[in-house]
Amino acid sequence: MKTNTAIVYNPEYKFIVDMIKPGSSVLDLGCGNGDLLAILKKERNITRSQGIEIDEQAVYECVAKGVSVFHGDIDTGLSEYSDNSFNYVILNQTFQQVKKPDVVLSEALRVGGKVIVGFPNFAHITARYHLALRGRAPITRSLPYEWYNTPNIHFLSIADFQDYCKIRKIFIEKDYYLGKNHQVRFMPNVFALLGVFLIGKNGTTK
Repeated sequence: MKTNTAIVYNPEYKFIVDMIKPGSSVLDLGCGNGDLLAILKKERNITRSQGIEIDEQAVYECVAKGVSVFHGDIDTGLSEYSDNSFNYVILNQTFQQVKKPDVVLSEALRVGGKVIVGFPNFAHITARYHLALRGRAPITRSLPYEWYNTPNIHFLSIADFQDYCKIRKIFIEKDYYLGKNHQVRFMPNVFALLGVFLIGKNGTTK
């Protein structure tokens, strides 16, 4: 079977790479076609990496790129992994797609010393326009799907995730907000297309 082994460098990857210390171990939940893990192996020299992906075609692409991957459903839990068995667990473009985000994030925080969560901001100004003025399900650069074929299940905003962490006493260590071609620092809940967070179990929440 022929697979596409070209690596695509998505905008949020730069910030995720910067969050991870060289020589770390990484578990990527919902790793897709393995691009991010391949980049981390090259740019951060991660010592141990593992991806988990439910899509069979994406698993083939991971293998073609030399990425270690397990074909599985992260909604069923991570019982095969012991506490703190990885330095980092990544949930990039995955958190809003799982059936049980609370369970998945709880397991990620158990297995990893730190967790990186990246997701599209459903409160972006374009999404608000589509809903308020056009009366249509929003389609933006980070939400390119129609309502009937979207993989997204949970429609959260940046503010929603910040509140979620505060209620559960999850420490936000770093956060980055991305627009089309730039980092957003002013009113990210309105103007950012994506949010990327580095979180942990201990500390004082923002």
